[in-house]
Amino acid sequence: MASRLTVKEVLQQAIEKEIEAQQLYGDLGRRVTSRIAKDTFRELAQQEKGHQQLLERYLGGGLKAGALRAEQVIDYKITENFEPTEITSDMQLKDIFLRAANREKVAHEGYVALSQAHPAGEVRKLLEELASQEMEHKHKLEFLYTEVAF
Repeated sequence: MASRLTVKEVLQQAIEKEIEAQQLYGDLGRRVTSRIAKDTFRELAQQEKGHQQLLERYLGGGLKAGALRAEQVIDYKITENFEPTEITSDMQLKDIFLRAANREKVAHEGYVALSQAHPAGEVRKLLEELASQEMEHKHKLEFLYTEVAF
């Protein structure tokens, strides 16, 4: 059964996941030797930082049009889309890319679900854009996966 969380709690979880993604991509960027992979991980970490800042702006009341009340309870199975995908230091690079791509897929699904909980407006568009960006991240990571796996 899905837990019932407030909008504030969902946003806080999403912010935590964006911070985790930044740390993951920073770590992976230091670990890989390929210039393309290093640049991609650096770019992804920067984009995740931007996502964090947008979510913090919403949480702090900086977005009004279409925003839900922070204390409003929603049950859209959003937290199910934020399950962690473990990446360990002993994994092969191809597996890291695959798991990281899966994390981006999960983030995409989470933002889609969160956007659908909102009425049409500025906030919904923002969340749809975040979902789209997470899908772009997934495609980049899948490309890197194919470069090292095959």
